[in-house]
Amino acid sequence: MTDVLDDGFIRLIDSMGGDMSAVRAARVSYGKETKGEEADKKLIHYLLANKHETPFEMITFTFHVRCPLFIARQWFRHRIGSFNEVSRRYTTVNATDFWFPESWRTNNKQDKQSSSTVNMSNEEVTHLHKIYNDALDESKNTYNSLIEAGVAREQARAVLPMAAYTEFYWSVNARSLFNFLRLRMHESAQLEIQEYASKILQIVKPIAPWTFERFDNL
Repeated sequence: MTDVLDDGFIRLIDSMGGDMSAVRAARVSYGKETKGEEADKKLIHYLLANKHETPFEMITFTFHVRCPLFIARQWFRHRIGSFNEVSRRYTTVNATDFWFPESWRTNNKQDKQSSSTVNMSNEEVTHLHKIYNDALDESKNTYNSLIEAGVAREQARAVLPMAAYTEFYWSVNARSLFNFLRLRMHESAQLEIQEYASKILQIVKPIAPWTFERFDNL
């Protein structure tokens, strides 16, 4: 399990295939499987460099992810994959575990999709942390009060903020993972999801090293 952010994680649950799965899929049209390590590695490099990526659909991964809701909603935009998320209709476990930022950023005026770190005094940072924390405490207390009063979980969950942590399983093939990593490791992606994407790349490299080391260096 790899820790991410203040209380998140990502862990690999299962995987199927590796570099040779992509090699065999690429060569099958010629009735071949392998031509030796050097030639097979060159084939992997060629496929990635030229965006011939369907053979990489033969490599699959299943991850268990714990992240804030606002990150999960960005993640679920990647529809070529399978997701199964914890339901707050059925459980209150960890429902009031909230993400807390280490620092504050401001919107980038030139690029609406990115943000920038700002210099603040210790007093300003402390003040913003207090405002944020007070809001989380209010949400937590309200949620717990509703549950204690017998309100259904499916209604009480409506007061939980986007900072609440959620958990889900994600099954994805390597080709779709490439797309996720390209978008979510990009400097314009939100910093918090960049952290998850970077950790994923390090997790999958040992499973298909030719593939992901080459991907990382394109």
